[in-house]
Amino acid sequence: MTSLPKNNEEAVSKQIRMSPLSALKGFKDLLPEEARQIQWLEGKTHELFETFGFSPIRTPILEIASLFNRGIGEATDIIEKEMYTFEDWDGGKISLRPEGTASVVRAYIEHHLSYAPIAKFYYMGPMFRHERPQAGRLRQFHQIGAEIMGDPNPRQDVELLSLSYHFFRKLDVNDITLEINSLGCPQCRPVYRLALMNDLQAKISRLCEVCQRRYQSNPLRILDCKKPACKERTRTAPRSIDHLCPECQRHFKEVQEGLACLEIPHTLNPHLVRGLDYYTKTAFEITNNRLGSQNAVAAGGRYDGLVETLGGPSTPAVGFAIGIERLMQLIDPTQIPKPSLPLYIAPLGKAAGQFLLSLTFTLRKNGLACEMGNEAGNLKNQMKQADRLGAGHVLIVGESELAKRCAILRNMTTKMQEEIPFAKLSELLLSRLQH
Repeated sequence: MTSLPKNNEEAVSKQIRMSPLSALKGFKDLLPEEARQIQWLEGKTHELFETFGFSPIRTPILEIASLFNRGIGEATDIIEKEMYTFEDWDGGKISLRPEGTASVVRAYIEHHLSYAPIAKFYYMGPMFRHERPQAGRLRQFHQIGAEIMGDPNPRQDVELLSLSYHFFRKLDVNDITLEINSLGCPQCRPVYRLALMNDLQAKISRLCEVCQRRYQSNPLRILDCKKPACKERTRTAPRSIDHLCPECQRHFKEVQEGLACLEIPHTLNPHLVRGLDYYTKTAFEITNNRLGSQNAVAAGGRYDGLVETLGGPSTPAVGFAIGIERLMQLIDPTQIPKPSLPLYIAPLGKAAGQFLLSLTFTLRKNGLACEMGNEAGNLKNQMKQADRLGAGHVLIVGESELAKRCAILRNMTTKMQEEIPFAKLSELLLSRLQH
């Protein structure tokens, strides 16, 4: 191994020491305020999804790479250029999960969860794609997802769409558009695929390189191209809904009737396709124009063949995923409660610190959130810290309070103070400040 000259080694070492550490491109830290906002969102998710009868599931971040190759499709952007795939120590190929559905299906098959007539799962967690980072689109991003397995009835499509719709309403995100389409099934989609290829054949040379490559491998994905020239040239392309078999027509009609019955506004987008190969019949996106050109905040659809493709029993299924980073851009932060601290404990001196350490532990053990200051700090600085933490009350104990066996409790809103005997201190604080 070639070594650097000593002076170069020292220069490199100095540069490394002086350079600030930073997260990888496309990855970010969730600092306390943002992490609390995500926790608030997770709480809302648990509350609503459990109400709709969904059970939580958590799958590993790492999976065998072939799970996604088989499930998502070889001719998709995710597989072709976005997955983080590498060799494990045993030489096998493993991948960081780029989406949640394939992992949930793998767990469904592995643990024989098909014993229930209908299985309903929801999940939250990080996903990974090597995309070009931009606002609301990172290489490590987070999703909320839901899956219903075991029922081909279009009522399940409607239930999932109603869940997503009411989730946004619950978060006071009202300026959304629900777009739906039907992609057909293995019986009628080949007919549509042929009609689409015939229409695009004369235009193929004027499409972008990616679309030209997709023409043979996955022509439906051409309709999903975001480049203006390609969008214009596919504007008059054949529509999948005009090539549906009778069963798919019936299914899509009942989905639309169900949405109308629940008074959920929606629009038909006949060129809506999804970036994953496993979708059949219903496909949908929820968009918001405040997000710019990448305006989808949630998307999903039916995937009746995926479980069987991955080695399980023939199982109809439908699901969706919501991008948390994009969703947080739409949520009014003023509706997210600020963290509050009922009590700040201000010890003045070492003796007061020793006495209040035991009290702090007792209060926390009984469920009262409190923070204890530095016994070496003066009262002014400790009051400033209490104010920064949003403390409702401050308990002050110094030498004179130790001598009198009384503590001072200050209300930070009214500025009123009172003395409380040590004998009644923990009992009174717990009864008065504990919510």
